[in-house]
Amino acid sequence: MKNLKFWLTTLCLTVLLSAQAQEKKKFKVHTVGFYNLENLFDTINDKTKFDERSPIMEMKTKRSEVYLQKVKNMAGVISEVGKDVTHNSPVLLGVSEVENREVLEDIVNDSSLIHQDYGIVHYNSPDVRSIDVALLYQKKFFTPLSTSSHELKIFDDSSNKRIYTRDQLLVSGKLEGEMIHVIVNHWPSRSGGEAKSRPKRVAAAKLTKRLLDSLQSIDPYAKVFIMGDLNDDPTNASVTDVLKAESNKKKVGFKGLYNPYTNMYKKEGLGTTAYRDAWSLFDQIMVTQPLLEKDYSSFRLYKAGIFNKNYLVNKHGRYKGYPKRSFADGGFTNGYSDHFPVYTYLIKEITE
Repeated sequence: MKNLKFWLTTLCLTVLLSAQAQEKKKFKVHTVGFYNLENLFDTINDKTKFDERSPIMEMKTKRSEVYLQKVKNMAGVISEVGKDVTHNSPVLLGVSEVENREVLEDIVNDSSLIHQDYGIVHYNSPDVRSIDVALLYQKKFFTPLSTSSHELKIFDDSSNKRIYTRDQLLVSGKLEGEMIHVIVNHWPSRSGGEAKSRPKRVAAAKLTKRLLDSLQSIDPYAKVFIMGDLNDDPTNASVTDVLKAESNKKKVGFKGLYNPYTNMYKKEGLGTTAYRDAWSLFDQIMVTQPLLEKDYSSFRLYKAGIFNKNYLVNKHGRYKGYPKRSFADGGFTNGYSDHFPVYTYLIKEITE
């Protein structure tokens, strides 16, 4: 009976499949998402890392209590992303702003997620703030076959010293027997201003493009997800000029990329994070052309969205309407993250 929760009937997908006659069809549906977990640090001072400036380490009291509540809050959100449709948490979830594997283990072992039996793909990166990216996956649905971490080597223009930032994570594996590739990103911030910091994100986009090109040189029909907190909007040059992501499915060519978040940002004014009363849509998921085909005998993209449920939004104060973050004004707010999660639905027809 449990597996029935992952099926959608024609009734659920009437609009999508209206051209496919009157016969009833069944579909399997999965969520693939991304979430910036906003400074998910533990309470241990790691002398090999610069973690003393993390919000939780700057607290004078109740660090352990705050950490446990932070973990519980983040796990609770993850458990609900996509659940409205799939009755399940994401089968694949890229995450950023995590300190180490241990905090991820605490997340997946929380009571709201432990029954999903998540696996973790994580590498320590050289980021100066000691934050990494990772991929969580439900073991019953996804089997990693290859994982690798890729350094982004960028340098300060004035001193020519290397700027240490997050690596990019590449995971290839089988989602219920189908090969899927996921590139998880957290591109350099806009510290110092958007224009001054822009070359760093362009460099990050070029690294992502090289990873994509390498996958497509092996398999031109590779199903690839590019996801992450890009610190750029869908309309910025890193996305439009380097990755050449299209906003219109019909314009996505062979080996091309589709970005469903472009129109959400340009036409609907939606965002995933806010600053100075302006919304940005930094958190995005892009897919390659084979995930757009109309043949649902294998997994295809159904739709994308922003998980911006009411409880994730600040109700009061100067940050009213913003994502309800975990830390503000030097203290713990019992919130979640300064970013909303993003997600996509994959569907596949079930033949009996």
